[in-house]
Amino acid sequence: MKAVQISKPGGNFEVVERPIPQPGRGQVRIKVEACGICHSDALVKEGHWPGIQYPRVPGHEIAGRIDAVGADVTLWKPGQRVGVGWHGGHCFQCDPCRRGDFINCKSEKITAIHFDGGYAEYMVAPAEAVALMPDDLPADEAAPLMCAGITVFNALRNSGARGGDLVAVQGIGGLGHLGIQYARQMGFRTVAIGRGGDKQVLAKKLGAHEYVDTSAGDPAAALQKLGGAHVVLATAPDSKSMSVLVNGLGPNGTLIVVGAGMESLNVTPLQLIMGSKTVRGWASGTARDSQDTLEFSVVSGVRPMIERYPLEKAADAYQQMISGKARFRVVLTMGS
Repeated sequence: MKAVQISKPGGNFEVVERPIPQPGRGQVRIKVEACGICHSDALVKEGHWPGIQYPRVPGHEIAGRIDAVGADVTLWKPGQRVGVGWHGGHCFQCDPCRRGDFINCKSEKITAIHFDGGYAEYMVAPAEAVALMPDDLPADEAAPLMCAGITVFNALRNSGARGGDLVAVQGIGGLGHLGIQYARQMGFRTVAIGRGGDKQVLAKKLGAHEYVDTSAGDPAAALQKLGGAHVVLATAPDSKSMSVLVNGLGPNGTLIVVGAGMESLNVTPLQLIMGSKTVRGWASGTARDSQDTLEFSVVSGVRPMIERYPLEKAADAYQQMISGKARFRVVLTMGS
């Protein structure tokens, strides 16, 4: 098979020929049809995750078909359309797993970090990491939903917000453009927060009821003028911009952080005490959560805006993403 690998931390993308992998016990083999490129792929590219073994094939936004199953796999059969996301499996035995909290498994496997990912024509994954993909969802549109989609969908549906509540989405990028769509389709009064008046038309097209331009004034004050946000979904990894929005929360409001920045948030205890506000993070979710994301996307019409590249152009596709030029998700396609 053809695959794209990284041979060492900070190395270049290499298009190589590899033997088609065989699924082991409890594993399935997937013939990859599309694989999204996520900013987290930089962890593999640059070696930022401790303990990665190289060479490694990146890619954790995978859509394709089951090609073969290993021993003891009863749920999956060859020919089924499936996807694999960030969560690449769990141990079933640690305390979080015994409570059903698989995303916080102490021995969690992460796709493309603990085993090879989807920048390849075939990949092997643990059976518990696989989500069923609806027949009428194209693979290239499904792929980004396996990470970007599930992250914002799962965060919103677990946020405590109810239909009619004011929900703001900070950022109109790869995560945010999906977050706005999901928020609207979930029945929330949706506010998009971006920089510059030129983004207003897109925000409204995606489903936002209101648009807040951060360059035109204090976005927290704008949210308070609208009544205060029950939830602010922070998708753009800019800690300063996130911190400012705490003052835009209404009573018992929550800032949910899904954009992974490295800078510290600047929030005072008094800000949290006054109005009983909360700041929390949200990881993506399990394969069942991914399947829920795909199914909701089909019935609601939520779709990612994508740019397609062939597998052989993975280096160009990654550069398009990492440079910030992509509008809005980049997807590798494997052809027929």
